[in-house]
Amino acid sequence: QVQLVESGGGLAQAGGSLSLSCVASGIRSINAMGWHRRTPGNQLELVARVGPFGAIHYTDSAKGRFTISRDNAKKRVDLQMSSLQSDDTGVYYCYVDTVDDAYWGQGTQVTVSS
Repeated sequence: QVQLVESGGGLAQAGGSLSLSCVASGIRSINAMGWHRRTPGNQLELVARVGPFGAIHYTDSAKGRFTISRDNAKKRVDLQMSSLQSDDTGVYYCYVDTVDDAYWGQGTQVTVSS
């Protein structure tokens, strides 16, 4: 059974920091791992991803502020978020790509107060 267990998130003030973690289980071979977020306006957008060989992509708004990292042995992906802005508010979803499918976590709320 595939599971993506997320932790972290919560409430932060603008300019503060939060971190997110996601651990996958029940998946034999993982390609990309990363994070999406659903904004209060119900837009789903990619925040950051790490490819199977370590290539990293950030959405423009996350560059210079967020850091994604991946531990292949633990099947874990982390997102360190700093200099948070109110636009970072949303539900953050961990995702994992395999050759055949994609899997999503249950989502964790991040709220940034100005």
